Amino acid sequence: MNVTKTLFGILCIASLSACAVRPKGQFDASNIPPAPDYSNLANWAAHPDKEDMADRTPLPEMKDGQSDAEVDVLYFYPTTYTGSKRYENQWNADVNDDRVNKTTDEGAVLFQASIFNGTGRVYAPRYRQAHLNVFYNKKKVDSDKEALALAYTDIEAAFDYYMKHWNNGRPFIIAAHSQGALHAMNLIKKKIEGTPLQSDLVTAYLVGWPVNKTFYKNFQPCEKPDQINCYCSWRTWNREYVLDHNADSRLNSEIVCTNPLCWTTTEGQYAPKSSNLGGVVRPFEKVYPAITDAEVYQGVLLARKPKFKGSILFRRKNYHIGDLNLFYMNVRQNAQTRTEAYFRE
Repeated sequence: MNVTKTLFGILCIASLSACAVRPKGQFDASNIPPAPDYSNLANWAAHPDKEDMADRTPLPEMKDGQSDAEVDVLYFYPTTYTGSKRYENQWNADVNDDRVNKTTDEGAVLFQASIFNGTGRVYAPRYRQAHLNVFYNKKKVDSDKEALALAYTDIEAAFDYYMKHWNNGRPFIIAAHSQGALHAMNLIKKKIEGTPLQSDLVTAYLVGWPVNKTFYKNFQPCEKPDQINCYCSWRTWNREYVLDHNADSRLNSEIVCTNPLCWTTTEGQYAPKSSNLGGVVRPFEKVYPAITDAEVYQGVLLARKPKFKGSILFRRKNYHIGDLNLFYMNVRQNAQTRTEAYFRE
């Protein structure tokens, strides 16, 4: 049994040894999946005009507020094309691949995108995501770059289609995780930063990917819970592991890290687990209050081992898979707080 997948419900950037199938040969631009047509709702994992996993809430008293929401949420999911099946041996996923789409919808969209349905209409484009192997490959660096570049072209095309056909001047939030966050941060830099759209971007959650403090010139990290036109970013690790491996190459104080329990980037500001309103792990229909704590430390977020049914089997030190859903209720509340602040201003 894949305990990590069972507990958190989303596939992650994991040990490459778990991936039996890898892309064959070099990236070949003449042999890639067809580009998605974003006028077709089938090419959206979540969309206000269709029923999807982003419409669900973990508790019956929680409201899916998309029908009367005044903002939109563009959500870009993490890597779900992992090479775990024998056919997953291309550099980029096909958006018509039902198996990959099922993994995406029942994992990332359900456990991450649903966070934002209390705030805005949720749009999540399917895209030709790069294979998991690109993050571990040391031999085919050019192919890695080309596969990621192809994935980004879909993200940009989806954003352009959304802006032309559905935005209608509405404010919006960008939320993304892992590979999705990599593409989202580049999208913001290319299409939003320094343009009139920046004032309409309520906030961005660029989670699970390192964002250097110098990456943006005019788009700053959020420093308080009701700040707008700014971004939040964090990568979650087991507290004891990081402090015992202080020379770990992932530690870098030049990387932005937001504490999702107090919404500052202040290093050393500890937020106890009592401030965690609740994480959501499997089953989806359950919230675990006080599931873990949080503290910013040299560019990463420290958290103690989360407590939930079955957590005794959870051995990971990198909590990447839980970056968002370990703090599900806090992120959900914060998106609402920043949206309210946007309309006050």
